[in-house]
Amino acid sequence: MAIKQKFGPKLFFRLKPVKMLTSLKSGPKYATIISKETDCTYSHTVKLLDMFQEYGLVDFEKKGRIKIVKLTDFGNEVAKNMDTILTSLAKARV
Repeated sequence: MAIKQKFGPKLFFRLKPVKMLTSLKSGPKYATIISKETDCTYSHTVKLLDMFQEYGLVDFEKKGRIKIVKLTDFGNEVAKNMDTILTSLAKARV
């Protein structure tokens, strides 16, 4: 019996931060878009993105009053590795 796709990530990762990081692989986005894509409040999204910036995973680019969030090279590498792990977990058997 295969592990349900939602079970594996919950076991090893906090889902919202993982979703946020992997959603940025498609390109730079506004924080509001990220919060909608990950079903997370805007304030929690900003808090996690600030933490990502502290770890060197994302950079902010200001355009007027709006910040655009983009992955750093290191962040892109981590996001790709997370995708690989998530794909492996989806194939796991109990």
